[in-house]
Amino acid sequence: MATPTTAVKAKPATPKKKKDLKLDSWVLHVQTTDNNTILTLVDDNGNKVLWSGTGKLGYKGSKKSTPYAAELLTKQILKEAQSFGLKEIGVIFRWCGLARDGVFKAINEIGLIDIKYINENTAIQFGGCKGKRKKRI
Repeated sequence: MATPTTAVKAKPATPKKKKDLKLDSWVLHVQTTDNNTILTLVDDNGNKVLWSGTGKLGYKGSKKSTPYAAELLTKQILKEAQSFGLKEIGVIFRWCGLARDGVFKAINEIGLIDIKYINENTAIQFGGCKGKRKKRI
């Protein structure tokens, strides 16, 4: 005969705590490709605080790489960051996509945020693979 077991009570779920960050200057990493735009907001030490992609806004396919989608995404992230005390921002771009214009437009429309610096961090190919052979006619 089986022995009765005692039921283990599950711990109640604890709500996630909001980050208590109060920083003045942050760095916004903008990765724009031909298919998507990803924004990452980090503090001065390089710790990721907020991030999002245009897919989270509900865009699918080629609409994710548009400047308008990047503008809406930037506004959303910067409004969240203002609750943490965002005043200055440094912008680092990676890859070349169309969303750069949308990011600057959103930063200017929000206002109250100073841009400290703008850097270009796109990788430059050197050397690389051997090219295709010339076709013989």
